[in-house]
Amino acid sequence: MPLQGVCWFLCCRQGFSLLGRDYGEKEEEESFELRNKEDLTSNGRSPAEVTVSQPTRTANGTNGHTVSEVSDEMKSLIIEKNKMGLEEEPELLVKGWLLREVRGNWIKQRRYWFVLSQDSLDYYSGPEKGARRLGTLVLTNLCSVIWPDKQTYKETGYWSITVYGRKHCYRLYTKHFNEAVHWACAIQKIIDTKAPVETPTQLLIRDIEENKFNPEVVEHIYQHNPILKYTQGPLYAPLLPFPYGSLEHTYHSGKGYGSVREEAVKLFNCLQQLESAREPVPIIQGVLQTCLDLRPLRDEVYCQLVKQTSYTPAPYTAAHLRYWQLLTCMSCTFLPGPTVLKYLRFHLKRIQSQSPESEMDNYASFISEALEKTKCRECVPSWEEIQMLMSRQEMLCTVHYPGPGSCQLYISSHTTANEVVRRMQEKLGLQESKNTFALYEQNALWEQPVAGSALIADILTRFENFLTLSVSLLCSFSNKESESKSQWKLCFKLYCLLDADSISVDSIEYLFLCEQCHEMVVRGQLPACEEDLQALASLRLQCLMGDFSTHAPCPPLDELFPSHMLEARVLMSLSAPQALPPCQVAAQGCPTTQRFPTGLLAGTLWSHTATAAHKQKVEQDMRLRSRLKEEAAAVMGSILERWKGLAGYSRRDSMAAYLTIARQWSGFGCTLYEVDFYISSTGSFSQKLWLGVAATSVSLYRQGEAEALESFSYGQICSYGVSDSNTFKITAGDRDLLFETTKLTEIMQLMNAYFSAIRRQRGKGEDVDITIAESTEVGFHHLGSTPTPTLLELPSHPV
Repeated sequence: MPLQGVCWFLCCRQGFSLLGRDYGEKEEEESFELRNKEDLTSNGRSPAEVTVSQPTRTANGTNGHTVSEVSDEMKSLIIEKNKMGLEEEPELLVKGWLLREVRGNWIKQRRYWFVLSQDSLDYYSGPEKGARRLGTLVLTNLCSVIWPDKQTYKETGYWSITVYGRKHCYRLYTKHFNEAVHWACAIQKIIDTKAPVETPTQLLIRDIEENKFNPEVVEHIYQHNPILKYTQGPLYAPLLPFPYGSLEHTYHSGKGYGSVREEAVKLFNCLQQLESAREPVPIIQGVLQTCLDLRPLRDEVYCQLVKQTSYTPAPYTAAHLRYWQLLTCMSCTFLPGPTVLKYLRFHLKRIQSQSPESEMDNYASFISEALEKTKCRECVPSWEEIQMLMSRQEMLCTVHYPGPGSCQLYISSHTTANEVVRRMQEKLGLQESKNTFALYEQNALWEQPVAGSALIADILTRFENFLTLSVSLLCSFSNKESESKSQWKLCFKLYCLLDADSISVDSIEYLFLCEQCHEMVVRGQLPACEEDLQALASLRLQCLMGDFSTHAPCPPLDELFPSHMLEARVLMSLSAPQALPPCQVAAQGCPTTQRFPTGLLAGTLWSHTATAAHKQKVEQDMRLRSRLKEEAAAVMGSILERWKGLAGYSRRDSMAAYLTIARQWSGFGCTLYEVDFYISSTGSFSQKLWLGVAATSVSLYRQGEAEALESFSYGQICSYGVSDSNTFKITAGDRDLLFETTKLTEIMQLMNAYFSAIRRQRGKGEDVDITIAESTEVGFHHLGSTPTPTLLELPSHPV
């Protein structure tokens, strides 16, 4: 009996499967497709003259429309496809058996007869005439095809292709690779021949553009097309056309996004949540982040915001102004495409004419001005910036400069680093300086020059993100020192030291020079003997604290003296060979046969050895720390004794003496970059060097040594540039010099800045015996005569 029951069940199952193939599982593509351009008459309307309205939901869940409404996604016209048999299909391009993935059934893949025509991909129960068509996927230019991949073949034993349509996704399988490629090529070819489809919103935008000088026609368009006006109901499909298919196959994914069409609908829901949100900033940041990640959605959000700010029932309420606030943030972050930009400008002018001297008028005026200046942002605006934009105000930015000083400047979302540098020079009286300046991103451990075209708002956003990250990492630790080191700031500093001798001792520029020289000393980038370094440290104390006093708070040693010198000295002393204890000497003389053999005791011996090694390492670390403290105390004592001898030195005298010692190095004024590897076309090579970029030359130094290994004046350099991802190349005469470094962009920027400064001097008629030329290759600058540079060639301008 059990065996008969199993047979009966399998027979019934097979019978139900056959019935399902012949009569069930019909998945006709719904006939709501977007209009093709060739379907339009000369006046931009289809022969049927369909007007699109905002869809509503009836009580039973179906879409309710007025007389002239269309599909539930309110943006498609009906294209009826006749339900004909297999023998009636014209122009069959490809046909054959394929397996299709059917979900929600015991049989995962089923075999169907597929037919590709000029308009659709259909599948039937069989190849015979009169076979019933079980499904249709209408092909438009928005469909997409995913080609066969080896991973799926390894997992299933089949080559698969995936076809994405508006309502359905066909996952098809075959055992033959050539057959899968043939189908994919044929379907893609059909898709490529299809004319671009347009949504009703696009058609209406075009109608508005054509009739923008006829207010009556424009008003008629708005009144008879609710899709252009504010709605409280949900949106069921995007206002603009997007390719069908999953996000991973159309745009970059990795952040949990769905398809672009799905994200467009979700964004409209987020927009509607703004009306009732207690705190709108997180929602605004989320919308902007999605638009930053998914570029195609920017135009969509602009269209949605124009829709929600048109014919609003209560335009002057705080809830409605949230749409204008988001539109303001969008206009300062992204520029829409040309067509949407024209539509947006028309909308803003229309609002200003309809509601003069209102809040909407103020927002429209602000947005119009922002659109003239906006460049695509690298980061989503920070919390503070969004709050300022919502009230149409500027942000207050603090810019530090060497020493304890700082300046506060008002900036907008469009302010660049070059603008801030110019304003800082004016504020500090440095307009006539022969040297050039730049902004730096800086914390206690790291700094980097800011590109001249970089937006300050983007930098402040990065600082906010870094702060949030560091707080989350330090939340379990109460380490104030680590927290202070993670604080970021903008710093205004000397960038190209072109003429150190012309700097007045009483000027703030002299303070800049002294402070930045001390930064090099502390980083260990000023080659000098230990006596000179201790003398510099004592002069630094005299400059900061005045005459010696036992009650004066003394800064830590690592702010006065290069700490790496102490560590190197201690490590060298500890690595010297020491006499072994007698027991270890005796153990070394024991024959190996007397040791324990491997076997039962091996694990015990290994554990004992590991424990002993760990204990030895801990002892070495403790000894190292103890020696470091001893050395630091000894060095600090010497510095304090020298400080006592400087009694009576003024701050100006101390700074002058400090710079006098520093100028003894021939490379004074250059910027040093670490080079991991260097090789010349003559065959010489070396590791761990410094590349010094100065006003007149480029030099190579061994780290810690004062004399240059090689030096090349700018007159000798024929070209320079980035060779690959981590190699910088300089051609001097008949020699090619290759440097492996992580500072490629910074070296390139600084050399560009020095060459630009030399061009400016030539333009002013000053004597400069160096000829320079613009780049004639991507990534390289070739040197010869050129015209006077523009402001875009100022320092910190990106290569």
